[in-house]
Amino acid sequence: MTNQQYQEAIAWLFVQMPSYQTDGQKAYKPGLENITKLCNLFGNPQETLKMIHIGGTNGKGSTSNMLASVLQEAGYKVGLYNSPHLIDFTERIKINGENCDKEFVYQFIQKLRNLPQEITPSFFEFTTVMAFEYFYRKKVDYAIIEVGLGGRLDSTNIITPMISAITNVALDHQDLLGNTIEEIAFEKAGIVKPDIPVVSGAENSVVKNIIENTAIEKNAQFIDATLISNNFKSDLKGNYQQKNIKVVLALIKELKNLGLDISDKNTQNGLLNVYKNTNFIGRWFEFSTDPLIICDTAHNRAGLEQVFEQLNSIPKFKHIILGFVSEKNINEVLQILPEHSTFYFAKPTNNRGRHPEDYEDLLKKSKINYKIFTTVQEAYLFAKQEVKKEEMIFIGGSNFVVGEFLEKNLDD
Repeated sequence: MTNQQYQEAIAWLFVQMPSYQTDGQKAYKPGLENITKLCNLFGNPQETLKMIHIGGTNGKGSTSNMLASVLQEAGYKVGLYNSPHLIDFTERIKINGENCDKEFVYQFIQKLRNLPQEITPSFFEFTTVMAFEYFYRKKVDYAIIEVGLGGRLDSTNIITPMISAITNVALDHQDLLGNTIEEIAFEKAGIVKPDIPVVSGAENSVVKNIIENTAIEKNAQFIDATLISNNFKSDLKGNYQQKNIKVVLALIKELKNLGLDISDKNTQNGLLNVYKNTNFIGRWFEFSTDPLIICDTAHNRAGLEQVFEQLNSIPKFKHIILGFVSEKNINEVLQILPEHSTFYFAKPTNNRGRHPEDYEDLLKKSKINYKIFTTVQEAYLFAKQEVKKEEMIFIGGSNFVVGEFLEKNLDD
């Protein structure tokens, strides 16, 4: 297999199967019928794996990567399934920080051509069974599985994990999950399994009650991570990571109760070496120090509020590059923008990317200092010329904006 063959196979995969990452709502296939058929076809590899299921609105990726890092420090072989990817498809499926083998991905995609006609999986359904098969073949000790979207009807919900976690619940993907926090919490709580412990990082009492009541109905132990005291630090520097660390600590405590050998030193080293152990990027990621350039993939209001609050605490003038997908409520974002900043709005090249010209009337009304660009890279190169030594650049608003920026500049 050549790299060109691999790239052609990935391109074909995106064309053949609708992907939420590129196509949005029309690609979303709720329910477990397709994933059940797919897993049956491949011999149900998920049934042989010891798994940990991580759901929630924000923090799923950070929490799963921190936990993976701790388990690696404890000497375990750890599979990690995250989405979406920022640069390359293989980021979605990792073992001990190493991206999935491209040859395996290529060969697995070839099997698509022979799928029975009655199975018409989405992109995410196919990549989910791909992850299960990869972890099975590589004989991982534990696999950490991040929910794709929602929970109850997400294709990852076919698994029976050792333990589950719901990091938090906020308004996001209302077009698919419901218009109220209660409706979304119900969907997220759908990953709670009978007799399987569930950790909750929810601070909202309404959300917490929904998760706890679901646990009671299913005779599942409910663990409130917000009550845990935390003296640990992480190399993931976003202030919001302190909440995610509490979820990780609660998970570790329960995993130790289930027989895993994890020392406090493993926990300390794991949390301090997430980047090194898992190659996780995109969350308050310090791209450079001179000038200071920070990237963060936060994209819903709850996530952006936390990121912008941290930006406001940095005493530097800011050059902020933002881009959004078509379904984004721009007004909502404009209400919480950081102060003392110049803004550079760009269109993500993704199919769902929204050109700033489409919402420029809102930008004018907000009376901010802004410029519009056709691409993220154009916005970055312009901001880089404008930024002074004592100032900083922030890049975010979407996974796609951060992914585009890193793909163009990470290896420069």
